[in-house]
Amino acid sequence: MPGTIANTTLDRFQRWRRAKDTSARYLIGFFGLAVIGALTLMFVYLLSETLPMFQGASLEERAAYDAPGGAGTGTIHLAVNRHREMAVRLTEDRRAVFFRPYSGEVVSEQPLPIPDDVRVTSFSMAEPRTRLVAAGLDNGQVLAIEYEYNERFTPQGREYDPGLVYPLGDEDSALLDVDSEGRAIDVVGIQRGSSGVRVAAATEDGDLRLVNFEERTSMMTGETEVTRSAHDLPSLPGDATPTRILVDITGRNLMVGDDRGRLHFYDISTPRDARLVDSQRVVRGDDAEVTSLEYILGTVSVVVGGSDGSVAQYMLVRDEDNVNRITRVRDFPQHTDAVTNTQPEYIRKGFATTDASGALAVHYPTSQRTLLQQTISDRPLYRAYIDPRNRMLIAIDDAESWFVNDLSNPHPEVSFHVLWQKVWYEGRSGGDYVWQSSSATDEFEPKFSLVPLTLGTVKAAFYAMLFATPLAIMGAIYSAYFMSSRMRSLTKPSIELMEALPTVILGFLAGLWLAPFIEANLPAVASILILLPLAMLVMAYIWTRVLPEGVRRAIPAGWEAAILIPVILLVGWFAVFISPHLEIWMFNGDARQWLTDAGYTYDQRNALVIGIAMGFAVIPTIYSISEDAVFNVPRHLTQGSLALGATPWQTVVRVVLLTASPGIFSAVMIGFGRAVGETMIVLMATGNSPVVNFNIFEGMRTLSANIAVEMPETAVGGTHYRILFLAALVLFALTFTVNTIAEIVRQRLRNKYSTL
Repeated sequence: MPGTIANTTLDRFQRWRRAKDTSARYLIGFFGLAVIGALTLMFVYLLSETLPMFQGASLEERAAYDAPGGAGTGTIHLAVNRHREMAVRLTEDRRAVFFRPYSGEVVSEQPLPIPDDVRVTSFSMAEPRTRLVAAGLDNGQVLAIEYEYNERFTPQGREYDPGLVYPLGDEDSALLDVDSEGRAIDVVGIQRGSSGVRVAAATEDGDLRLVNFEERTSMMTGETEVTRSAHDLPSLPGDATPTRILVDITGRNLMVGDDRGRLHFYDISTPRDARLVDSQRVVRGDDAEVTSLEYILGTVSVVVGGSDGSVAQYMLVRDEDNVNRITRVRDFPQHTDAVTNTQPEYIRKGFATTDASGALAVHYPTSQRTLLQQTISDRPLYRAYIDPRNRMLIAIDDAESWFVNDLSNPHPEVSFHVLWQKVWYEGRSGGDYVWQSSSATDEFEPKFSLVPLTLGTVKAAFYAMLFATPLAIMGAIYSAYFMSSRMRSLTKPSIELMEALPTVILGFLAGLWLAPFIEANLPAVASILILLPLAMLVMAYIWTRVLPEGVRRAIPAGWEAAILIPVILLVGWFAVFISPHLEIWMFNGDARQWLTDAGYTYDQRNALVIGIAMGFAVIPTIYSISEDAVFNVPRHLTQGSLALGATPWQTVVRVVLLTASPGIFSAVMIGFGRAVGETMIVLMATGNSPVVNFNIFEGMRTLSANIAVEMPETAVGGTHYRILFLAALVLFALTFTVNTIAEIVRQRLRNKYSTL
């Protein structure tokens, strides 16, 4: 009977144990799979936010109709308002037709103030945001007008009262006298700057004229006075005929394309001394000419279209003599026929081109992408217009057939080239890696290279690990193997408690105290790096060779490290004390200036500060895991080594470290992951400069800090917003790859040394 009860109790206990084992196995498996699932969902979510950036543009036809107001005359200009509810068409027969762009319904018409006996011979538009257009006439005058939609809100919705306005006053001042001899204006260019309007024109004889209409407003009366000044420009070389003229928005640069495929740059900053600075062949085909020439947003770069179908971007770049030269920046896919028109976007650097075969292409210079190539008509296209929000594209062929399309082109700025390769940005002398996502100017060219951020992340983690890893591992070995149990019980919890310190506090101290301290005491930092190891070696020699044995025995075994505390404090005090004297003796009184003269840039918040500050954040993680790994090495291994005659140090190097190497390696990799993902310290103590170098005296910007800084200011769904998600994906992939490699190495080390 007692045996039966015992067997029943044993069976019940075994069933309960099996139930617990089974439950634990399934629970651990479930939560393990849940972790993998959570990581997968994070990856999928980040990927879903970034993939739309790499899609191309698309067109969807919405309507097709004949030219509003009659197709019997040509269109010289078209513009659409930002809501795509009102548009204006300027015609060769002197009319401004306002109409609904999706239906072609005419809302109103207004005659252009051009005499009946005068013919329009040329046309040009200023920077699209100014709404300023010019028509050259055969009597030597130029018509300068602007258009307004006059939008207002009513209970019934938006209503418009469109009309024309005149940039230099009333209707009587719309006709500008350009050529006093009354010759026809074959080519015209116009631009409005801060002081007035500049008109450049080529007459039927090929002469070039520059006319300034400067506006001055009286502070007393409020009246505006317009002063006209006319200047002759040097002729094009080789008796070439101008085909296109552009004036930049600063009023300093003039570009002229000719019938021989060349582009000419005039410096007109001083109009009376205007000079031809440079001429370059930009259309390379035989007998080819410049058929299309337009500034893109900001009037820094020009897009040149040729009769051979070529499309290229040019801009002015200073040479070694500090002279601006016309420089080819990039080429785009060639059209099959002559380029007939280039239409820049209103708020981005993109543009569209049309050709004589009826094809249209949409390009974006910075990303070096041609996002769309599509045939619109079986007849030649001679106009293409994009609305201010880049959602509508209207193409017109030579029969005045209009094709209205919905345009989808949300993220043209992004490509693999922009993100990971050098890009030649406007205003620079060559390609470079640059992150600059915003600016105060509307014509800013976003720069989205992830190379500075990724390199900055690696740089910050590298210097943090360089500082933290030796201290943490050596400290772990000493406290686990050599330190007394009493001292270890005080040291280990104290170091682990450092991990609870908020990183924002470390960042605050690093940015506001440590960085200025290091800047003011650079020789002290160098002195500590040299003197502290020497002082420890000297103290070790004194301890082992000089002090009497009775003194050594007075200190209990395992407490020897305590004697280094005053040594460290004394060396630190001495280094700071002698720092000003060293700065005078060795660095001419200013160590920072000495570094600058030697070619090393010094920023107050730099990688040295980050290495120290973030090193203190990483040390507890590496120390704690490494110390546990060393402490848990089986005692029979260390005791056997000592019994065979090995010294404690030999035992540590040849037995303990090998056995604990998987745990130590894991500690280092976990610390590296901690350093890579750190945000607050690098945010507050790096200066957030996205530079591409490993200079320890310069700052950096990391992926995590960049996300924290810029995410609040982005528009949801915009390009900048999605690129920050891509930065998060890169950070995720970086840490996942490093941890995966670390786990593989750890497993191999574990298998290799498990037989010890």
